[in-house]
Amino acid sequence: MLRRRAHDKDISGCAITGMMSEAGRRFNGEMIIRSIANMRERSNGLGGGFAAYGIYPDHADQYALHVMFDDMEAKHTTEQLLSQRCLVYADETIPIRPLDEIKSGPILHRYFVDVKPEVLKHNYDLTEDDIIVEVVMNVNANIDGAFVFSSGRNMGVFKGVGYPEDIGRFFRLEEYEAYIWTAHGRFPTNTTGWWGGAHPFGILDWSIVHNGEISSYGINRRYLANFGYHCTLHTDTEVVAYMFDLLVRKHGLTFDVACMAMAPPFWSDVQRMSPEKQEIVRAIRTVYGGALLNGPFSVLVGHGNGMIGFNDRIKLRPMVAGRKDDMLYIASEEGAIREVCPDLETIWHAEGGVPIVGELKTGVGTRAAASV
Repeated sequence: MLRRRAHDKDISGCAITGMMSEAGRRFNGEMIIRSIANMRERSNGLGGGFAAYGIYPDHADQYALHVMFDDMEAKHTTEQLLSQRCLVYADETIPIRPLDEIKSGPILHRYFVDVKPEVLKHNYDLTEDDIIVEVVMNVNANIDGAFVFSSGRNMGVFKGVGYPEDIGRFFRLEEYEAYIWTAHGRFPTNTTGWWGGAHPFGILDWSIVHNGEISSYGINRRYLANFGYHCTLHTDTEVVAYMFDLLVRKHGLTFDVACMAMAPPFWSDVQRMSPEKQEIVRAIRTVYGGALLNGPFSVLVGHGNGMIGFNDRIKLRPMVAGRKDDMLYIASEEGAIREVCPDLETIWHAEGGVPIVGELKTGVGTRAAASV
């Protein structure tokens, strides 16, 4: 289930969709399941998943670790590691609905944790987020049969092997309420369809769903290793999640600049910019050369305060966005948006390399959402 295996290459499609209330209103998972189900033909049953923000108001100040285990030995070993670094306020089996369509699932458990004060004091040069990232990297790289697939506050990733609408019913997502939902239907390219390799990929509050292929995966992976991020899942999308955490959280770049680092303009376009803009773009290209993502891709990013959609510089994968009232929708296909909002106020196609940014207007974040 969670063992890494090599399989033949399979060329593909994939589907992504997301929706958010910029006013911070929470709504259940029925709409996102309907939206992703509209693009069923873009998947092949080897992976589906969802990310949801605002779903744990009773534990809004704690990190929610969603973990997959092959067996009880892996679970016991992981819990020993967590007890060394974290205070565990609560833990429970992730509720599921057994389905004939979902087979051979791993043990699914979640833990609500904080970093121990003495650990934070001893590691005075690290933040709580840094230590949680270290814990996630440690488990995923060193504990066989265990995989932390979600680690943010007041949010969660739910994913597995199956069609996305079946995964949504399997995890009973109609029982959760969130102000941001994203979803993915997988048709694997280059890598096997396994539970840990399904999308979204997450680290802290970041979650990534992706259609396409990151052909620069090897360079990006080595670049991230310099900053303590270890890619262990053999799926190219993993680097995008870690790249956002590095560039935005750790280096303090704005979303526009971070997206420019990952999908920068061509040099021929740079030459036509003003001297001031050229200087900025050249500096970003020089400093963040290892962050450049090559290949055809469209990416949908969820985080505690919003949602971002962006694609490669020449738009080799589709992305459509729409708005109505306080709702922002982004998807691979217009039909996936109109399935849940047929009377949109506006709809448009994303430009290559130009991010679509949705932000909460009320300042509601992953912690404050408990009161919404």
